[in-house]
Amino acid sequence: MSSMTRRPAILATILIGLAAGPAMSQNSVSALKGHDSNAPVDVEADRIEVQDRADRAIFSGNVNVRQTDLTMNSARLTVAYAGGASGTQIKRLDASGGVTVRSPSETARGSVAIYDLDRRLITMLGNVTLNQGQNTVNGNRLVIDLNSGRSTIDGQGVAGGQGGRVTGRFTVRQSSGN
Repeated sequence: MSSMTRRPAILATILIGLAAGPAMSQNSVSALKGHDSNAPVDVEADRIEVQDRADRAIFSGNVNVRQTDLTMNSARLTVAYAGGASGTQIKRLDASGGVTVRSPSETARGSVAIYDLDRRLITMLGNVTLNQGQNTVNGNRLVIDLNSGRSTIDGQGVAGGQGGRVTGRFTVRQSSGN
């Protein structure tokens, strides 16, 4: 199959096969638990470059990813895939450049987001802010396990693993005064 013939097939597979769009939660269970990761994915960007020999596609400029009610926005998105007898399989999504991830109830922001489809993990790094309503948690790394729905945020540094702390501000239930 020629490279020109293969490119549209790979692009279609990438656009349809991007699984499990990201979302975040500061609760013990993420809003992603039970998310339909088989739903179609829509991607918009100013530019796409397919690198067949490297098994990746790079979307750049105002990248918008949507899967059902989950969205991710960034400056750049690299999609790593593997080809084989069963077709093209998406392996990993790497977003960078002011990444924002939204679900109906949460919003997370950070420098980088990595979605490892094989391990079903979403990791956000670099000055992460997680909002749910008026509640906010800040840290340097957020990990969401899509299997368990468990979210963890910590202050570990991106390079050295040392450093920051987690901070948060939480609303207090208002009681009726007597």
